[in-house]
Amino acid sequence: MDKYTENKRLTVGVVGLGLIGGSFAKAYKEGGHRVLGSDISDTVTEYGILAGVLDGKLTEDKFASCDVIFIAVYPDATVDYIKENAGSFPSDTLIMDLCGTKSEICKVGFEAAEKYGFTFVGGHPMAGTHNSGFKFSRADMFCGAPMVIVPPVYDDIELLDRVKKLLEPAGFGSISVTTGDAHDKMIAFTSQLAHIVSSAYIKSPTASSHKGFSAGSYKDMTRVAWLNPVMWTELFLENREPLLYELDTIINNLTEYRDAIADTDADRLRNLLDEGRRRKEEVDGHGKN
Repeated sequence: MDKYTENKRLTVGVVGLGLIGGSFAKAYKEGGHRVLGSDISDTVTEYGILAGVLDGKLTEDKFASCDVIFIAVYPDATVDYIKENAGSFPSDTLIMDLCGTKSEICKVGFEAAEKYGFTFVGGHPMAGTHNSGFKFSRADMFCGAPMVIVPPVYDDIELLDRVKKLLEPAGFGSISVTTGDAHDKMIAFTSQLAHIVSSAYIKSPTASSHKGFSAGSYKDMTRVAWLNPVMWTELFLENREPLLYELDTIINNLTEYRDAIADTDADRLRNLLDEGRRRKEEVDGHGKN
C-alpha cells in the first residue's frame, strides 16, 4: 500500500505553535492523526499537550517517526532551525516551511536537503487573521484556502502527489506550484503592499473621528493594519526588492491622482479613475470581487 494514502494515520511534527502552526496541529489532530509539536515557549507546548491538541513534544529523537514536519516560525528562525537540524532530518520525512516568503528560505532548505539527503518543500498557506498566537488558531483555518508550494524540482510528479496527500487533512481548496522568486514577487503585490498601505492609511489624524462616517471601504482598507509588527518587519525586509518595486509603483500612481486633484484637472482625474476601473475588470473580471 502507498505510504501516503489518505487512509494512513499520519504522524505530524509542528515547529512553532502560533496562529499558523497551531491551526495545522489542530487540523491534523481533528483528522485523527498523531501530532507532535514544539514552541519557543514551553508553556505553549505544555498547554497544547494538556488541551489534547498534541500527543507529545517534538524533539530530535522523534523526527524519524514523523511523516512530515511543518516549520511555522519567523523567517530568520526558520533558516536557523533548518541549519541546526539538517543533519538529523530523516530521508523519508518531508520537511516543509510555512513562511510568507520563499526565495531565501527555499535556497537554504534545498541546499541542506541535497547535502544531508532529506526532502524539503517550501509552503505558504494563504490564510490567517490579524490575531496571533495558539489561542486564536483553529482547526478549520485552511478549509477552502489556497496553498502555495515551492518544490526543489517543478515537475516531480511523484513528490507533488506526496505533498498533496500529506496536506489533505488541512483542507486546502487548491494547491499551486511555483518558484521561490515568482512567489515573492507576487506576494509583494497581493499581501505585503496591502499591509503597508493599510498601516499608512490608518495614520491619518482624521481616523480618530471616523465613527459614524465609515462603512465597508474603511473596514476593507484598515483590516490588515492590525498586524504583528515583528513578523511583518522580517517578511518585508526579507522581500526587500520586490516590495520596493511595488511601493515605487503605487507612490507614482498616487502622485498622478494627487496632481490631477491639485490642478483641478477633471479630465485627467476622470481618466485615471476610469483606467483603474477598467484595470479591475481586466484583472478580476466584470462584476467580480
